[in-house]
Amino acid sequence: MSAILNPTPQPTPSGQPAKLSPALPPEAPSGQRWKAFLVLALVAGATWAGYEFGYKPREAQKAQSAVVVIPTASVQRGTLQKRTRIAGTTAAKNFATITAPMIRGPEGNRPMVLLSMVNSGAQVKQGEVIARIDGQSLQDHIDDVKDTVEAALADVRKRKAELEIDWKNLEQTILVAKADLDKARLEASAAEVRTDVERQLLQLTFEEAQARYKQLQSDLDNTKKQQAADLAILNFTLERHKRHLARHESDVKRFTITAPMDGLVVLQSVWGGSSMRTVEQGDQVTPGQPFMKVVNPASMMLDARINQAESDDFRLGQTAEVRLDAFPGMVMKAKVFSIGAIAAGGWRQSPYIRTIPLKVAIDGSDPRLIPDLSGSADVVLDQVEGALIVPRQAIYRQDGKAFVDVKTADGFAAREVTVGLGNDTHAAILSGLQEGQQIRLSH
Repeated sequence: MSAILNPTPQPTPSGQPAKLSPALPPEAPSGQRWKAFLVLALVAGATWAGYEFGYKPREAQKAQSAVVVIPTASVQRGTLQKRTRIAGTTAAKNFATITAPMIRGPEGNRPMVLLSMVNSGAQVKQGEVIARIDGQSLQDHIDDVKDTVEAALADVRKRKAELEIDWKNLEQTILVAKADLDKARLEASAAEVRTDVERQLLQLTFEEAQARYKQLQSDLDNTKKQQAADLAILNFTLERHKRHLARHESDVKRFTITAPMDGLVVLQSVWGGSSMRTVEQGDQVTPGQPFMKVVNPASMMLDARINQAESDDFRLGQTAEVRLDAFPGMVMKAKVFSIGAIAAGGWRQSPYIRTIPLKVAIDGSDPRLIPDLSGSADVVLDQVEGALIVPRQAIYRQDGKAFVDVKTADGFAAREVTVGLGNDTHAAILSGLQEGQQIRLSH
């Protein structure tokens, strides 16, 4: 501390301690006083400017924001629609499912491998080849069966020749037996000039020839039946081999698959290991397995399902707008053309939840419109033409009656109205309002 602010006491001659006097600040020059006054003036001016240009406008803004704004809407006349949205996937109304051919031959476990097929999305004409199944092994088997048929046919011819020889020999034997019988009869007729022993021997010879001739005649019928049975067995064997060959020839023809109609080719999905994939060239298919579709792109539809509780709202012919998830800006007109009659449940849903299939036919065609695309349809359940339309939030109810606050010169007045058809956002007013009136939205 300096000596001026903290002076050191000096002893007095009398021995008493000296009293300290307060130190006075030095007198400021006149120029410094003017500077201090100027600083005070600037501070006062800045304070006044902040009040005028900052505080007062904010206060005015707060006062202005305190004014209550009541939202209103105008009563308009137009078309009110009640809609609902359903989700589904696109499909074709007119299509043909291509399946692997059913094997008619006895070797039904023969593997069938897709040798070639058209690409998915290709346009094909009726009768055009769209797929081929490898039939080389079957063709080799057909060649073996043809050899078997030729061998069976040769057996029939050989056996027929042998039977004809046997038949001729039998006829010759009968003729000989007939001659022996006639000879024995003649000799027996001259028995008067013979001895008793000779007459008995001639009689026995005649009877023996007669019995032998009768036996050969009876054998003729049996031999004829036996030969006919032998030929029938051989012919049956030949016919069996021919049918075997015909079935395989039919199978190998069906291994070349043609398009049954004009349309777009859509390959089916198959289970490949741990996931679903599109069928490919070289895959092995089983008889009756669907692996391809030919669809008519001009007859597309949206295949959806609705809850059974909502089924009463849908009718055939209701209009709709279809949108596809893959093409957000694409909107197509459509109509409901099929509603299922029986509700069914799904294995992923609770047992008490039932849905009904519903199909919406899309009007027109578009190159982007192909099967198996996810989308939605806004179905118009009901609509009113030329109705007075107000927002639903403007309607409130008291004692079972509907009211709307109508703007007047003195404010808002409650007006009882009759409400008609409504959707999620608007409602039709049947009576109580006029077009162009301003109504209150919030309450």
